[in-house]
Amino acid sequence: GTRDSTWTSHSMGKILKQIKVEDIPADCSEPVDPKALEQARGIVDSINEKGEKALLEWAVKFGEIKEGESYVLSKDELKAAYDTLPADQRGVLDRVGARIRKFAQAQRASIQDTETDIPGGRAGQTVAAVDCAGCYAPGGRYPLPSSVMMTAITAREAGVPNVWVASPHPDQVTRAAAHVAGVDGMLKIGGAQAIATMAKGVGIVPPANIIVGPGNQWVTAAKSLVQGKCAIDMLAGPSEVLVIADGTADPATVAADLLAQAEHDVEARPILVCTDAGVIDAVDAEVQKQLEALPSPNKETAKAACEKGFAVLASSIEDALAVSDKVAPEHLEIMTKDAMEVGMKCKHYGGVFVGRYAAEVLGDYGVGPNHVLPTAGTARYTGGLSVHTFLRIRTWMRIDKAEDCQTVVDDAIALARMEGLEAHARAAEQRKL
Repeated sequence: GTRDSTWTSHSMGKILKQIKVEDIPADCSEPVDPKALEQARGIVDSINEKGEKALLEWAVKFGEIKEGESYVLSKDELKAAYDTLPADQRGVLDRVGARIRKFAQAQRASIQDTETDIPGGRAGQTVAAVDCAGCYAPGGRYPLPSSVMMTAITAREAGVPNVWVASPHPDQVTRAAAHVAGVDGMLKIGGAQAIATMAKGVGIVPPANIIVGPGNQWVTAAKSLVQGKCAIDMLAGPSEVLVIADGTADPATVAADLLAQAEHDVEARPILVCTDAGVIDAVDAEVQKQLEALPSPNKETAKAACEKGFAVLASSIEDALAVSDKVAPEHLEIMTKDAMEVGMKCKHYGGVFVGRYAAEVLGDYGVGPNHVLPTAGTARYTGGLSVHTFLRIRTWMRIDKAEDCQTVVDDAIALARMEGLEAHARAAEQRKL
């Protein structure tokens, strides 16, 4: 169309390299960096050994607290942060919190206690939350109060009675977000030392049954080390977005969404899969134009990420779906006609955003569904953070009429002997009438 002729003349080089389907890099990003793992191990081991003494040493060493300062913020301190926030910012946190809560409640209602008949009795499942959850929210260059709410509100709505959050150098908004989430306390520390503290339980911080939330490479490494002692949600790598587009897509919108992910991290991966060559050119030109207008350091980070990203010209929507499923992206956007139909045909993704107005950034900032999502192709076997992450399905069985379960008893005796487990067989024989 006319769009092609307008853009093909632009003399700038391409920023998103265009590659063929067969050249898509198999995701080789190991979620745990070996060097970070070694450093995290030293921190985790010392806190396991020396508890609070080691924690204080690390927190002071990393400049998270001053000598003699508390590493915990109480509920009252979090409330004070919220109370002194400007009214418009309080309103934003309240509304976002309410939307995350509403979606989490719908998820919680989707799984119930249930029971069924078994020979001679009844059996069922009960759904119960863990006792204590530790939630991590990144601090650093961009503090993420949204992650505080995404993790802690979800834990609360799952029914977790004790919810703690850790975030290094928490600013006022992050503290206020923890208040909105209704947490029991906040650690002002981050990194491997925060993960080790929540896993072990140090001072007034109780040991967590599960630790969730994204973080830097030391956080991810520490999560891999404490896994087993407690559960973790996932080992998150750099953020990624894949946009499936056709000739109807708006290049400026697609470019804006690619850049929104690219500014997270130089390792982030923005990917465009499009059935229209003209749109690929137009998006590329828009990315370059919008990059120039971004402030520093966002611009430099996004530029480096875009150079890691790529575009694929797909021969059809089916072809585009195959590319997307091969990547299994964390965030998948559908900017095509019949977008819902296309989106529902995708098999592997963390979260899918359907149509021009369903921006992935709305997902980031609490339209409802959770923004803690699987990266690096792990969407092939897991979904994102949800109330289900904090729940345990436990089963029970009861025999009311022994005479009605004699066939089961006989089968248990036979199967035990087939497996060579004689004590099992004899325990079943105790139930023979």
